[in-house]
Amino acid sequence: THRITTYLLSLRESHYCSTGSRASPNPAPTPATVAGSLHTSRFRSSMMRVARPCIAHALEGASVATKAPLRPGVDAMRTYPVRLQAAFQSTASSGSGSSSGSSSSGASGSGSRDMSTAVRKKVKVNKNAGTSTMVLPDYNTSVNVADIKLTKAKRPGSWKGLDDLKQRTSGSLIADTLKEMEGDAEFQLNAKRLRELGQKKLTMQEKKNRRRALTELGVPQFREFLAEQNLMPKRKPAEVFQLNIGLYCNQACNHCHVESSPKRKEMMDEATAMRCIEIIKNSPSIKTLDITGGAPEMNDQFRPIVEAASAARPDIEIIDRCNLTVLAEPGHEDLPEFLAKHKVRVAASLPCYSAKNVNMQRGNNVFDRSIQGLIKLNEAGYGVEGSGLYLDLVYNPLGAFLPPPQEALQAKYKEELLENFGIEFNDLFTMTNMPIKRFADFLYRRGELKDYMDLLVRNFNPDTTETLMCTNTLNVGWDGRIFDCDFNQQLELDLQAPNDADAVADVFTIESVQDLVSQAPMVDSHCFGCTAGMGSS
Repeated sequence: THRITTYLLSLRESHYCSTGSRASPNPAPTPATVAGSLHTSRFRSSMMRVARPCIAHALEGASVATKAPLRPGVDAMRTYPVRLQAAFQSTASSGSGSSSGSSSSGASGSGSRDMSTAVRKKVKVNKNAGTSTMVLPDYNTSVNVADIKLTKAKRPGSWKGLDDLKQRTSGSLIADTLKEMEGDAEFQLNAKRLRELGQKKLTMQEKKNRRRALTELGVPQFREFLAEQNLMPKRKPAEVFQLNIGLYCNQACNHCHVESSPKRKEMMDEATAMRCIEIIKNSPSIKTLDITGGAPEMNDQFRPIVEAASAARPDIEIIDRCNLTVLAEPGHEDLPEFLAKHKVRVAASLPCYSAKNVNMQRGNNVFDRSIQGLIKLNEAGYGVEGSGLYLDLVYNPLGAFLPPPQEALQAKYKEELLENFGIEFNDLFTMTNMPIKRFADFLYRRGELKDYMDLLVRNFNPDTTETLMCTNTLNVGWDGRIFDCDFNQQLELDLQAPNDADAVADVFTIESVQDLVSQAPMVDSHCFGCTAGMGSS
Protein backbone atom coordinates (compact mmCIF):
# COMPACT_ATOMS: atom_id res chain seq x y z
CA THR A 1 0.00 0.00 0.00
CA HIS A 2 2.83 2.38 0.85
CA ARG A 3 4.54 1.78 -2.51
CA ILE A 4 1.28 2.48 -4.36
CA THR A 5 0.84 5.67 -2.34
CA THR A 6 4.37 6.86 -3.10
CA TYR A 7 3.92 6.12 -6.81
CA LEU A 8 0.63 8.00 -7.02
CA LEU A 9 2.09 10.95 -5.15
CA SER A 10 5.02 11.19 -7.54
CA LEU A 11 2.69 11.15 -10.54
CA ARG A 12 0.43 13.70 -8.88
CA GLU A 13 3.32 16.08 -8.21
CA SER A 14 4.59 15.63 -11.79
CA HIS A 15 1.11 16.54 -12.99
CA TYR A 16 1.19 19.76 -10.95
CA CYS A 17 4.61 20.69 -12.30
CA SER A 18 3.54 20.10 -15.91
CA THR A 19 0.33 22.11 -15.62
CA GLY A 20 1.67 24.82 -13.35
CA SER A 21 -1.43 24.83 -11.18
CA ARG A 22 -3.59 22.61 -9.03
CA ALA A 23 -6.88 21.45 -10.48
CA SER A 24 -8.45 21.09 -7.02
CA PRO A 25 -8.90 23.54 -4.10
CA ASN A 26 -7.88 20.84 -1.64
CA PRO A 27 -4.52 20.86 0.23
CA ALA A 28 -1.35 19.34 -1.19
CA PRO A 29 -1.67 15.53 -1.12
CA THR A 30 -0.21 13.37 1.61
CA PRO A 31 -0.53 9.61 2.18
CA ALA A 32 -3.58 10.40 4.31
CA THR A 33 -5.37 12.40 1.60
CA VAL A 34 -4.20 11.02 -1.74
CA ALA A 35 -7.30 8.80 -2.03
CA GLY A 36 -9.49 11.87 -1.80
CA SER A 37 -7.34 13.84 -4.21
CA LEU A 38 -7.95 11.30 -6.97
CA HIS A 39 -11.27 12.98 -7.77
CA THR A 40 -9.86 15.90 -9.77
CA SER A 41 -10.94 15.47 -13.36
CA ARG A 42 -7.65 15.80 -15.26
CA PHE A 43 -5.60 13.60 -12.92
CA ARG A 44 -8.37 11.12 -12.27
CA SER A 45 -9.25 10.54 -15.91
CA SER A 46 -5.66 9.58 -16.70
CA MET A 47 -4.86 7.59 -13.56
CA MET A 48 -7.89 5.78 -12.15
CA ARG A 49 -7.94 3.13 -14.87
CA VAL A 50 -4.42 2.17 -13.77
CA ALA A 51 -4.82 2.77 -10.04
CA ARG A 52 -8.06 0.88 -9.37
CA PRO A 53 -6.75 -2.63 -10.13
CA CYS A 54 -3.62 -1.94 -8.02
CA ILE A 55 -5.71 -0.60 -5.17
CA ALA A 56 -8.14 -3.50 -5.29
CA HIS A 57 -5.23 -5.95 -5.12
CA ALA A 58 -3.62 -4.12 -2.20
CA LEU A 59 -6.90 -4.04 -0.31
CA GLU A 60 -7.23 -7.80 -0.33
CA GLY A 61 -4.77 -7.72 2.56
CA ALA A 62 -6.21 -4.60 4.18
CA SER A 63 -9.71 -6.08 4.25
CA VAL A 64 -8.47 -9.04 6.31
CA ALA A 65 -7.18 -6.73 9.03
CA THR A 66 -10.45 -4.74 9.12
CA LYS A 67 -12.45 -8.00 9.39
CA ALA A 68 -14.72 -6.79 6.60
CA PRO A 69 -13.85 -8.78 3.46
CA LEU A 70 -14.57 -7.17 0.14
CA ARG A 71 -17.52 -8.62 -1.71
CA PRO A 72 -17.36 -8.98 -5.48
CA GLY A 73 -18.96 -6.56 -7.90
CA VAL A 74 -20.32 -3.09 -7.22
CA ASP A 75 -20.07 -3.42 -3.43
CA ALA A 76 -16.31 -3.82 -3.61
CA MET A 77 -16.00 -0.80 -5.90
CA ARG A 78 -18.16 1.26 -3.59
CA THR A 79 -16.26 0.43 -0.40
CA TYR A 80 -12.70 0.83 -1.61
CA PRO A 81 -12.36 4.59 -0.90
CA VAL A 82 -13.16 4.18 2.81
CA ARG A 83 -10.80 1.23 3.18
CA LEU A 84 -8.03 2.88 1.20
CA GLN A 85 -8.31 6.09 3.20
CA ALA A 86 -8.14 4.07 6.42
CA ALA A 87 -5.06 2.26 5.14
CA PHE A 88 -3.34 5.53 4.22
CA GLN A 89 -4.18 7.06 7.60
CA SER A 90 -2.80 3.99 9.37
CA THR A 91 0.34 4.22 7.26
CA ALA A 92 0.78 7.89 8.11
CA SER A 93 0.27 7.34 11.84
CA SER A 94 2.80 4.50 11.92
CA GLY A 95 5.54 6.34 10.04
CA SER A 96 4.91 6.43 6.32
CA GLY A 97 8.38 7.76 5.61
CA SER A 98 9.80 4.24 5.83
CA SER A 99 8.98 1.63 3.25
CA SER A 100 9.96 -1.33 5.39
CA GLY A 101 9.83 -0.48 9.07
CA SER A 102 6.07 0.01 9.44
CA SER A 103 4.84 -3.53 8.83
CA SER A 104 3.36 -5.41 11.76
CA SER A 105 3.69 -8.86 10.26
CA GLY A 106 7.40 -9.58 10.37
CA ALA A 107 10.80 -8.40 9.23
CA SER A 108 10.04 -9.08 5.60
CA GLY A 109 7.51 -6.22 5.50
CA SER A 110 4.86 -8.42 3.88
CA GLY A 111 1.43 -9.48 5.07
CA SER A 112 -1.59 -7.61 6.43
CA ARG A 113 -1.18 -4.21 8.02
CA ASP A 114 -2.77 -3.60 11.44
CA MET A 115 -5.67 -1.25 10.74
CA SER A 116 -6.66 -0.61 14.37
CA THR A 117 -4.91 2.77 14.36
CA ALA A 118 -6.92 4.17 11.46
CA VAL A 119 -8.18 7.63 12.28
CA ARG A 120 -11.95 8.12 12.27
CA LYS A 121 -12.68 11.81 12.51
CA LYS A 122 -15.98 12.71 14.21
CA VAL A 123 -17.86 15.45 12.43
CA LYS A 124 -21.40 16.72 12.76
CA VAL A 125 -23.94 15.62 10.20
CA ASN A 126 -25.95 18.64 9.02
CA LYS A 127 -29.12 19.19 11.07
CA ASN A 128 -28.27 16.21 13.23
CA ALA A 129 -27.34 16.44 16.89
CA GLY A 130 -25.27 13.27 16.60
CA THR A 131 -21.94 12.70 14.90
CA SER A 132 -20.74 10.69 11.96
CA THR A 133 -17.59 8.58 12.15
CA MET A 134 -17.49 7.74 8.46
CA VAL A 135 -14.11 8.12 6.76
CA LEU A 136 -14.90 10.07 3.59
CA PRO A 137 -12.14 10.28 0.96
CA ASP A 138 -12.92 13.74 -0.40
CA TYR A 139 -14.22 15.49 2.72
CA ASN A 140 -11.09 17.61 2.98
CA THR A 141 -11.87 20.96 1.35
CA SER A 142 -10.06 23.80 3.09
CA VAL A 143 -12.07 26.37 5.03
CA ASN A 144 -10.07 29.03 3.16
CA VAL A 145 -12.81 29.08 0.54
CA ALA A 146 -11.81 32.55 -0.64
CA ASP A 147 -8.70 30.94 -2.17
CA ILE A 148 -10.74 28.58 -4.33
CA LYS A 149 -10.81 29.50 -8.00
CA LEU A 150 -12.51 28.16 -11.09
CA THR A 151 -10.33 27.55 -14.11
CA LYS A 152 -12.34 30.03 -16.13
CA ALA A 153 -12.83 33.34 -14.36
CA LYS A 154 -16.25 34.89 -14.61
CA ARG A 155 -17.91 37.96 -13.13
CA PRO A 156 -14.70 38.94 -11.32
CA GLY A 157 -15.94 41.96 -9.36
CA SER A 158 -13.85 43.57 -6.62
CA TRP A 159 -14.42 44.83 -3.12
CA LYS A 160 -14.24 48.61 -2.78
CA GLY A 161 -14.53 48.74 1.01
CA LEU A 162 -17.21 50.02 3.35
CA ASP A 163 -16.89 53.64 2.22
CA ASP A 164 -19.98 54.78 0.29
CA LEU A 165 -21.49 51.28 0.61
CA LYS A 166 -25.03 52.62 1.01
CA GLN A 167 -24.70 54.73 -2.11
CA ARG A 168 -23.21 51.84 -4.11
CA THR A 169 -26.07 49.55 -3.14
CA SER A 170 -28.97 51.91 -3.73
CA GLY A 171 -31.50 51.15 -6.45
CA SER A 172 -32.51 47.81 -7.93
CA LEU A 173 -30.17 45.01 -8.91
CA ILE A 174 -32.57 43.74 -11.57
CA ALA A 175 -31.23 45.87 -14.44
CA ASP A 176 -27.68 44.66 -13.76
CA THR A 177 -28.86 41.04 -13.62
CA LEU A 178 -30.74 41.28 -16.92
CA LYS A 179 -27.75 42.91 -18.59
CA GLU A 180 -25.47 40.10 -17.41
CA MET A 181 -27.93 37.46 -18.58
CA GLU A 182 -28.01 39.01 -22.05
CA GLY A 183 -24.22 38.94 -22.25
CA ASP A 184 -23.77 35.46 -20.75
CA ALA A 185 -23.29 32.80 -23.43
CA GLU A 186 -24.33 29.98 -21.09
CA PHE A 187 -27.60 31.67 -20.15
CA GLN A 188 -28.34 32.33 -23.79
CA LEU A 189 -27.61 28.72 -24.73
CA ASN A 190 -29.94 27.48 -21.98
CA ALA A 191 -32.66 29.87 -23.10
CA LYS A 192 -32.35 28.66 -26.70
CA ARG A 193 -32.57 25.01 -25.67
CA LEU A 194 -35.59 25.78 -23.50
CA ARG A 195 -37.37 27.43 -26.44
CA GLU A 196 -36.54 24.57 -28.78
CA LEU A 197 -37.19 21.57 -26.51
CA GLY A 198 -39.42 22.76 -23.70
CA GLN A 199 -38.90 22.25 -19.96
CA LYS A 200 -40.14 18.66 -19.81
CA LYS A 201 -37.75 17.41 -22.49
CA LEU A 202 -34.83 19.28 -20.92
CA THR A 203 -35.60 17.73 -17.53
CA MET A 204 -35.77 14.25 -19.05
CA GLN A 205 -32.45 14.78 -20.86
CA GLU A 206 -30.87 15.92 -17.59
CA LYS A 207 -32.08 12.75 -15.83
CA LYS A 208 -30.70 10.58 -18.65
CA ASN A 209 -27.30 12.28 -18.39
CA ARG A 210 -27.07 11.56 -14.67
CA ARG A 211 -28.23 7.96 -15.03
CA ARG A 212 -25.81 7.39 -17.92
CA ALA A 213 -22.97 8.70 -15.77
CA LEU A 214 -23.83 6.25 -12.97
CA THR A 215 -24.11 3.37 -15.45
CA GLU A 216 -20.65 4.15 -16.83
CA LEU A 217 -19.32 4.17 -13.26
CA GLY A 218 -20.90 0.78 -12.56
CA VAL A 219 -23.08 2.26 -9.82
CA PRO A 220 -26.76 1.33 -9.44
CA GLN A 221 -29.49 3.95 -9.31
CA PHE A 222 -30.07 5.60 -5.95
CA ARG A 223 -33.10 3.54 -4.89
CA GLU A 224 -31.32 0.25 -5.64
CA PHE A 225 -28.14 1.61 -4.00
CA LEU A 226 -30.00 2.27 -0.73
CA ALA A 227 -32.09 -0.91 -0.88
CA GLU A 228 -28.92 -3.04 -1.09
CA GLN A 229 -27.84 -1.56 2.24
CA ASN A 230 -31.31 -1.49 3.83
CA LEU A 231 -31.17 2.30 4.08
CA MET A 232 -34.34 3.40 2.29
CA PRO A 233 -35.65 6.64 3.87
CA LYS A 234 -38.96 6.34 5.72
CA ARG A 235 -41.42 9.21 5.87
CA LYS A 236 -42.42 10.53 9.28
CA PRO A 237 -45.18 13.02 10.08
CA ALA A 238 -43.95 16.22 8.44
CA GLU A 239 -42.39 18.76 10.79
CA VAL A 240 -41.27 21.19 8.08
CA PHE A 241 -43.74 22.73 5.62
CA GLN A 242 -41.70 24.40 2.89
CA LEU A 243 -43.33 26.82 0.47
CA ASN A 244 -41.64 27.83 -2.77
CA ILE A 245 -43.87 30.80 -3.44
CA GLY A 246 -42.35 31.88 -6.77
CA LEU A 247 -39.37 31.75 -9.10
CA TYR A 248 -39.05 35.51 -9.63
CA CYS A 249 -35.72 36.81 -8.33
CA ASN A 250 -33.51 39.87 -8.67
CA GLN A 251 -30.51 37.56 -9.21
CA ALA A 252 -29.64 34.72 -11.61
CA CYS A 253 -27.06 32.60 -9.78
CA ASN A 254 -24.92 30.02 -11.59
CA HIS A 255 -25.74 27.23 -9.15
CA CYS A 256 -29.48 27.93 -8.78
CA HIS A 257 -31.37 24.63 -8.76
CA VAL A 258 -34.73 26.36 -9.43
CA GLU A 259 -33.31 28.51 -12.27
CA SER A 260 -34.69 31.74 -10.82
CA SER A 261 -34.18 35.13 -12.47
CA PRO A 262 -35.99 38.41 -13.14
CA LYS A 263 -37.46 36.71 -16.24
CA ARG A 264 -39.33 34.07 -14.26
CA LYS A 265 -42.91 35.17 -13.58
CA GLU A 266 -44.31 32.08 -11.80
CA MET A 267 -45.87 33.26 -8.53
CA MET A 268 -48.12 31.71 -5.87
CA ASP A 269 -51.59 33.27 -5.83
CA GLU A 270 -53.65 34.27 -2.78
CA ALA A 271 -55.97 31.25 -2.84
CA THR A 272 -53.06 28.80 -2.81
CA ALA A 273 -51.24 30.78 -0.11
CA MET A 274 -54.23 30.87 2.23
CA ARG A 275 -54.92 27.18 1.63
CA CYS A 276 -51.38 26.50 2.86
CA ILE A 277 -52.25 28.35 6.09
CA GLU A 278 -55.33 26.12 6.55
CA ILE A 279 -53.17 23.01 6.19
CA ILE A 280 -50.76 24.37 8.80
CA LYS A 281 -53.68 24.93 11.17
CA ASN A 282 -54.80 21.33 10.67
CA SER A 283 -51.30 19.83 11.08
CA PRO A 284 -50.04 19.87 14.67
CA SER A 285 -46.89 17.99 13.64
CA ILE A 286 -45.67 21.05 11.70
CA LYS A 287 -43.00 22.89 13.71
CA THR A 288 -41.44 25.00 10.96
CA LEU A 289 -42.75 27.05 8.03
CA ASP A 290 -39.87 27.43 5.55
CA ILE A 291 -40.49 30.08 2.87
CA THR A 292 -38.27 30.04 -0.21
CA GLY A 293 -38.18 31.06 -3.88
CA GLY A 294 -36.77 32.78 -6.05
CA ALA A 295 -36.57 35.77 -3.82
CA PRO A 296 -39.67 34.98 -1.73
CA GLU A 297 -39.90 38.51 -0.31
CA MET A 298 -40.59 39.86 -3.81
CA ASN A 299 -43.79 37.81 -4.06
CA ASP A 300 -47.01 39.63 -3.14
CA GLN A 301 -48.04 36.75 -0.87
CA PHE A 302 -44.88 36.73 1.28
CA ARG A 303 -46.01 39.18 3.96
CA PRO A 304 -49.61 37.91 4.09
CA ILE A 305 -48.28 34.35 4.58
CA VAL A 306 -45.97 35.44 7.41
CA GLU A 307 -48.71 37.45 9.12
CA ALA A 308 -51.35 34.71 8.76
CA ALA A 309 -49.02 31.93 9.92
CA SER A 310 -47.88 33.97 12.94
CA ALA A 311 -51.49 34.56 13.93
CA ALA A 312 -52.73 31.01 13.28
CA ARG A 313 -49.76 29.16 14.79
CA PRO A 314 -47.69 31.42 17.04
CA ASP A 315 -45.83 28.31 18.23
CA ILE A 316 -44.15 27.51 14.88
CA GLU A 317 -40.83 28.86 13.63
CA ILE A 318 -40.94 30.76 10.35
CA ILE A 319 -37.82 30.77 8.15
CA ASP A 320 -37.14 33.23 5.33
CA ARG A 321 -34.62 31.94 2.76
CA CYS A 322 -33.14 35.32 1.91
CA ASN A 323 -30.62 36.21 -0.80
CA LEU A 324 -29.66 39.40 1.15
CA THR A 325 -29.65 41.65 -1.93
CA VAL A 326 -33.45 41.92 -1.76
CA LEU A 327 -33.03 44.09 1.34
CA ALA A 328 -31.77 46.89 -0.92
CA GLU A 329 -34.53 46.56 -3.52
CA PRO A 330 -36.90 49.56 -3.76
CA GLY A 331 -40.04 48.86 -1.74
CA HIS A 332 -38.33 46.40 0.58
CA GLU A 333 -36.31 48.81 2.71
CA ASP A 334 -38.45 48.00 5.78
CA LEU A 335 -38.03 44.25 5.40
CA PRO A 336 -35.66 43.80 8.41
CA GLU A 337 -38.17 45.48 10.70
CA PHE A 338 -41.04 43.36 9.32
CA LEU A 339 -39.08 40.15 9.81
CA ALA A 340 -38.06 41.17 13.33
CA LYS A 341 -41.64 42.02 14.29
CA HIS A 342 -42.76 38.46 13.47
CA LYS A 343 -39.61 36.79 14.85
CA VAL A 344 -38.82 35.29 11.43
CA ARG A 345 -35.56 33.35 11.32
CA VAL A 346 -33.40 34.45 8.40
CA ALA A 347 -31.36 31.88 6.47
CA ALA A 348 -29.20 33.96 4.15
CA SER A 349 -27.13 32.78 1.18
CA LEU A 350 -23.47 33.82 1.24
CA PRO A 351 -21.24 31.42 -0.71
CA CYS A 352 -18.01 33.09 0.39
CA TYR A 353 -16.59 35.91 2.50
CA SER A 354 -14.71 37.36 -0.49
CA ALA A 355 -16.13 39.70 -3.11
CA LYS A 356 -14.56 37.95 -6.09
CA ASN A 357 -16.03 34.52 -5.38
CA VAL A 358 -19.50 35.82 -4.47
CA ASN A 359 -19.72 37.99 -7.59
CA MET A 360 -18.43 35.13 -9.74
CA GLN A 361 -21.20 32.82 -8.60
CA ARG A 362 -24.06 35.22 -8.01
CA GLY A 363 -23.52 38.25 -10.23
CA ASN A 364 -21.62 41.52 -10.30
CA ASN A 365 -22.20 43.87 -7.32
CA VAL A 366 -23.92 41.12 -5.33
CA PHE A 367 -21.23 41.07 -2.64
CA ASP A 368 -21.65 44.78 -1.87
CA ARG A 369 -25.39 44.35 -1.51
CA SER A 370 -25.00 41.18 0.55
CA ILE A 371 -22.73 42.92 3.04
CA GLN A 372 -25.08 45.88 3.23
CA GLY A 373 -27.97 43.49 3.79
CA LEU A 374 -26.15 41.77 6.65
CA ILE A 375 -25.34 45.12 8.23
CA LYS A 376 -29.03 46.11 8.07
CA LEU A 377 -30.06 42.82 9.68
CA ASN A 378 -27.51 43.31 12.46
CA GLU A 379 -28.85 46.81 13.03
CA ALA A 380 -32.33 45.31 13.45
CA GLY A 381 -30.95 42.92 16.08
CA TYR A 382 -30.45 39.85 13.90
CA GLY A 383 -27.47 37.69 14.83
CA VAL A 384 -26.84 39.73 17.97
CA GLU A 385 -26.47 37.63 21.12
CA GLY A 386 -29.50 37.81 23.40
CA SER A 387 -31.79 39.44 20.82
CA GLY A 388 -33.82 36.31 20.08
CA LEU A 389 -33.51 37.12 16.36
CA TYR A 390 -31.61 34.43 14.49
CA LEU A 391 -29.48 35.00 11.42
CA ASP A 392 -27.97 31.93 9.77
CA LEU A 393 -25.74 31.83 6.70
CA VAL A 394 -25.73 29.16 4.00
CA TYR A 395 -22.59 28.16 2.09
CA ASN A 396 -22.45 26.17 -1.12
CA PRO A 397 -19.23 25.42 -3.04
CA LEU A 398 -18.06 27.51 -5.96
CA GLY A 399 -17.55 24.45 -8.14
CA ALA A 400 -17.62 20.67 -8.33
CA PHE A 401 -16.27 19.77 -4.90
CA LEU A 402 -17.65 19.05 -1.45
CA PRO A 403 -18.06 21.82 1.12
CA PRO A 404 -15.54 22.06 3.96
CA PRO A 405 -16.42 20.75 7.44
CA GLN A 406 -19.31 22.85 8.70
CA GLU A 407 -18.01 23.72 12.18
CA ALA A 408 -14.56 24.77 10.96
CA LEU A 409 -16.00 26.84 8.12
CA GLN A 410 -18.42 28.55 10.50
CA ALA A 411 -15.51 29.62 12.69
CA LYS A 412 -13.69 30.98 9.62
CA TYR A 413 -16.77 32.91 8.46
CA LYS A 414 -17.28 34.41 11.91
CA GLU A 415 -13.65 35.53 12.03
CA GLU A 416 -13.62 37.04 8.54
CA LEU A 417 -17.01 38.80 8.70
CA LEU A 418 -16.49 40.23 12.17
CA GLU A 419 -12.93 41.41 11.55
CA ASN A 420 -13.52 42.92 8.10
CA PHE A 421 -17.13 44.14 8.29
CA GLY A 422 -18.22 44.02 11.93
CA ILE A 423 -20.93 41.48 11.02
CA GLU A 424 -22.33 38.91 13.46
CA PHE A 425 -24.46 35.84 12.77
CA ASN A 426 -25.61 32.70 14.59
CA ASP A 427 -24.91 29.53 12.60
CA LEU A 428 -23.58 28.54 9.20
CA PHE A 429 -24.90 25.58 7.20
CA THR A 430 -23.04 23.95 4.32
CA MET A 431 -24.93 22.67 1.28
CA THR A 432 -23.63 20.37 -1.43
CA ASN A 433 -24.39 21.59 -4.93
CA MET A 434 -27.10 19.37 -6.39
CA PRO A 435 -26.43 18.03 -9.92
CA ILE A 436 -29.66 19.43 -11.36
CA LYS A 437 -30.74 22.35 -13.54
CA ARG A 438 -28.14 25.14 -13.99
CA PHE A 439 -25.41 23.35 -12.06
CA ALA A 440 -26.02 20.12 -13.99
CA ASP A 441 -25.78 22.06 -17.27
CA PHE A 442 -22.57 23.69 -16.02
CA LEU A 443 -21.04 20.27 -15.27
CA TYR A 444 -22.24 18.65 -18.49
CA ARG A 445 -20.80 21.38 -20.72
CA ARG A 446 -17.44 21.14 -18.94
CA GLY A 447 -17.43 17.34 -19.27
CA GLU A 448 -17.44 17.00 -15.46
CA LEU A 449 -20.87 15.50 -14.72
CA LYS A 450 -19.56 11.92 -14.55
CA ASP A 451 -16.68 12.95 -12.28
CA TYR A 452 -19.04 14.88 -10.01
CA MET A 453 -21.44 11.95 -9.71
CA ASP A 454 -18.43 9.75 -8.91
CA LEU A 455 -17.39 12.24 -6.22
CA LEU A 456 -20.85 12.09 -4.63
CA VAL A 457 -20.98 8.29 -4.73
CA ARG A 458 -17.47 7.87 -3.33
CA ASN A 459 -18.40 10.09 -0.42
CA PHE A 460 -21.77 8.48 0.30
CA ASN A 461 -22.36 8.64 4.05
CA PRO A 462 -24.98 6.23 5.42
CA ASP A 463 -25.27 8.35 8.57
CA THR A 464 -27.07 11.03 6.54
CA THR A 465 -29.98 8.85 5.47
CA GLU A 466 -31.83 9.14 8.78
CA THR A 467 -32.03 12.93 8.54
CA LEU A 468 -32.78 13.45 4.85
CA MET A 469 -35.23 16.29 4.30
CA CYS A 470 -37.65 13.97 2.52
CA THR A 471 -38.24 12.07 5.76
CA ASN A 472 -39.81 15.00 7.65
CA THR A 473 -40.51 17.73 5.06
CA LEU A 474 -43.21 18.48 2.52
CA ASN A 475 -42.56 21.03 -0.19
CA VAL A 476 -45.28 23.07 -1.92
CA GLY A 477 -44.64 24.63 -5.32
CA TRP A 478 -45.90 28.03 -6.42
CA ASP A 479 -48.86 26.29 -8.12
CA GLY A 480 -49.84 24.29 -5.01
CA ARG A 481 -48.42 20.89 -6.05
CA ILE A 482 -46.74 18.93 -3.28
CA PHE A 483 -43.32 17.28 -3.38
CA ASP A 484 -40.76 15.75 -1.02
CA CYS A 485 -38.32 18.62 -1.43
CA ASP A 486 -37.43 21.65 -3.54
CA PHE A 487 -35.12 19.53 -5.71
CA ASN A 488 -37.87 17.04 -6.56
CA GLN A 489 -40.16 19.96 -7.34
CA GLN A 490 -37.82 21.15 -10.08
CA LEU A 491 -37.64 17.62 -11.52
CA GLU A 492 -41.45 17.25 -11.29
CA LEU A 493 -41.35 14.17 -9.06
CA ASP A 494 -44.89 14.69 -7.73
CA LEU A 495 -46.46 12.89 -4.82
CA GLN A 496 -49.80 11.18 -5.42
CA ALA A 497 -53.09 12.59 -4.26
CA PRO A 498 -54.60 10.61 -1.35
CA ASN A 499 -57.02 7.94 -2.56
CA ASP A 500 -56.39 8.78 -6.23
CA ALA A 501 -53.36 7.18 -7.85
CA ASP A 502 -54.03 9.00 -11.13
CA ALA A 503 -53.85 12.50 -9.64
CA VAL A 504 -50.94 14.47 -8.20
CA ALA A 505 -51.07 15.78 -4.66
CA ASP A 506 -51.68 19.49 -4.15
CA VAL A 507 -52.86 21.70 -1.32
CA PHE A 508 -56.48 21.32 -2.44
CA THR A 509 -56.44 17.51 -2.27
CA ILE A 510 -55.27 17.20 1.36
CA GLU A 511 -56.58 18.48 4.67
CA SER A 512 -53.40 18.00 6.67
CA VAL A 513 -49.86 16.74 6.10
CA GLN A 514 -50.86 13.50 7.81
CA ASP A 515 -52.75 12.57 4.62
CA LEU A 516 -49.43 11.90 2.84
CA VAL A 517 -47.49 10.14 5.60
CA SER A 518 -48.03 6.67 4.09
CA GLN A 519 -46.29 7.53 0.80
CA ALA A 520 -42.65 6.60 0.38
CA PRO A 521 -40.28 9.44 -0.57
CA MET A 522 -39.54 9.80 -4.28
CA VAL A 523 -35.81 9.32 -4.96
CA ASP A 524 -33.63 9.46 -8.06
CA SER A 525 -29.97 9.80 -9.04
CA HIS A 526 -29.70 13.44 -7.91
CA CYS A 527 -30.29 12.29 -4.31
CA PHE A 528 -26.64 11.27 -4.05
CA GLY A 529 -26.09 15.00 -3.46
CA CYS A 530 -27.98 14.86 -0.16
CA THR A 531 -26.02 11.85 1.13
CA ALA A 532 -22.47 12.92 0.23
CA GLY A 533 -20.10 14.12 2.92
CA MET A 534 -21.99 15.36 5.95
CA GLY A 535 -25.26 15.73 4.07
CA SER A 536 -27.12 18.58 2.45
CA SER A 537 -30.44 18.44 4.26
